[in-house]
Amino acid sequence: MSDKEFKPFVPAEQTPPELTIRAVVLGVVMAVALGAANAYLGMRAGQTVAATFPAAVVAMAFFRFFKGNILEENVARTTASVGEALVAGAVFTIPAFLLAGIWTEFDYFESTILMLVGGVLGVLFVILLRRSLINDPTLPFPESVAAAEIHKAGQKGQTGAKYLFYSMGLGGLIELFKNGSGVQLFLERITGFLNYGSFNGAIGVGQTTFGSAAQPGAVLLSTPAASPAYLGVGYIIGPRLGSITFAGGVFAWWFMIPAVLFFNPQFADSALIAQAGSDWTAINNQIWVNLVRPIAVGAMIVGAFWTLFRMRRSLIEGIGKSIADLKAARAGQVVQTSRIDRDLPFNWTAGGVVAAVVPVTILYYYFSGHWGGAFGSAIVMIIAGFFFSAVAGYLVGVIGSSSNPISGLTLSTLLLAALLMTMIGLRGAQGVAAVLGVAAVVCCACAIAGDMLQDLKVGHLLGGTPKAMEIAELIGVVAAALLMTFPMIILHRADILRGGTGIGGAELPAPQAGLMALLSQGIVGGEMAWPLIVFGMAFALMLLLINAPSPMLIAVGMYLPLQTTFAIFVGGVIRWIYDRRARRIAGLTEEARYRGENTGTLVASGLIAGEALMGVLLALLVIFEMSPPQVLAEASGWPGLLVFAVLGWILVKFPLDQARAKS
Repeated sequence: MSDKEFKPFVPAEQTPPELTIRAVVLGVVMAVALGAANAYLGMRAGQTVAATFPAAVVAMAFFRFFKGNILEENVARTTASVGEALVAGAVFTIPAFLLAGIWTEFDYFESTILMLVGGVLGVLFVILLRRSLINDPTLPFPESVAAAEIHKAGQKGQTGAKYLFYSMGLGGLIELFKNGSGVQLFLERITGFLNYGSFNGAIGVGQTTFGSAAQPGAVLLSTPAASPAYLGVGYIIGPRLGSITFAGGVFAWWFMIPAVLFFNPQFADSALIAQAGSDWTAINNQIWVNLVRPIAVGAMIVGAFWTLFRMRRSLIEGIGKSIADLKAARAGQVVQTSRIDRDLPFNWTAGGVVAAVVPVTILYYYFSGHWGGAFGSAIVMIIAGFFFSAVAGYLVGVIGSSSNPISGLTLSTLLLAALLMTMIGLRGAQGVAAVLGVAAVVCCACAIAGDMLQDLKVGHLLGGTPKAMEIAELIGVVAAALLMTFPMIILHRADILRGGTGIGGAELPAPQAGLMALLSQGIVGGEMAWPLIVFGMAFALMLLLINAPSPMLIAVGMYLPLQTTFAIFVGGVIRWIYDRRARRIAGLTEEARYRGENTGTLVASGLIAGEALMGVLLALLVIFEMSPPQVLAEASGWPGLLVFAVLGWILVKFPLDQARAKS
């Protein structure tokens, strides 16, 4: 589509209020809330969910009540989505400082600087890239088109906000019962042990009885966690991706762990297992943490590079477009005349990029204590940040931000930085810290860049002013960077107070951050468990040779607790049931099908946000040594079955009702 043929929803000649105080304030509030929810989800499940759709719905409901216009909605949604994007970049990298032993506790100042610089650079890079990507007729921007249609539907009196808010309340209520009242609503893991006589004979222990938690030679059986958030994630990503992730968990827990005990009977007497005592649940966890997870890391390395290799043409095109657009902008070839084509001035943008390098170079020197390492890290950060931001924006135009492989892009940057640190002789904790600092900035920049390109395309379709949206994005980045460290600190400390190990443990595995920590330590610090890593890489190559779907997702499933991947799988099954029921409805139009799918996405997003926000609130209560009132006197596993039934019914019925409803 050429610019002459294109007609936005709000014509360029009209100038309705756009960058208003209420729009920005609403956007910042949503950015903080949705960002906190994604911090919870990213560290627990290794997944984040795009905030564009729920933010659009909330903005429509708000401005319908306060008599706003569609461009104010657009600015509020744009500002809100920054929180989710910035946290996605942060939770994939910043917890690695803890996991690598660089920090003993979250450092608020350093975390904030890394997020702030990365987020601002992501915005500035996208300003340089906007025209070439937004106006590219070969890029479909699927999620941008969907978000724009939601806003347009709101102008006709349709918002769907009630589904989002009702499901948020339900998700929060379930989380309150489950973890906030002394009641294990589902006993998160209903643990049973299925024992085999051959195992007992190999290890040399007594008779087999089913259901004894003290019986050795056991294979841990785990039910899915009764988690609205995990079910919501599975529903959104669908049955195929949910099944692939669960397959990794099944392979790790139901094959690899029993195989370790079967083929190595002496392993039960090793120093590793001695840490777990006679608790066979703990023994399974020890094997998973110390043996299976490093293998999963090796598989994730190959999976990440394979993902990038498959996208090599898109990557090359994205980088080429970035270079061409930058040259054109510097030459002043683009003349801004229309309101809907007005950006922040180029000299401001370029000056902002240069200015951002100064504080990050100082921070890298603080990490490394070496000016050569600091300058080298800053150079890698700028070059990789710009190119990969372009790539992230281009890929969002192709597949949408929900599938944007920013962790793979960050992994490439981390390896470049780690090799640089090794070449200049900077090793140990200082080199690891510098490498992680580069990865954190680039990851935040890529996350913001992809999200912002998606938002700018929505604004392009609606007739928004790019300059207004860019200012709103910068405000959102600053607000989110100042506040988003707190949810991570709260969740980490609360898990420790509950008796867990904090980030990196069973409750907050943070798989991407764990991968970054292990890689940086392995290359720079020489602490990587290379035999297990290499075994995992060989396993992933085997998966590629047999044409297995998504080795990366299988590896992530191996890395996560089984009850997490199981719940995601159940959510995918619920989505499959809905899709199957919807296909059987006679005469269902494409518009009706889209309406039903959008309703399901809103309900699932609400469940995720509700549980996550309640989880952060309960974590705060733990830190302040407060506890909510007792709701039930005794724990019971049966209500968990009711949770699955209710959530499954909601995620199928409401979308089907909307699909059947007349326009």
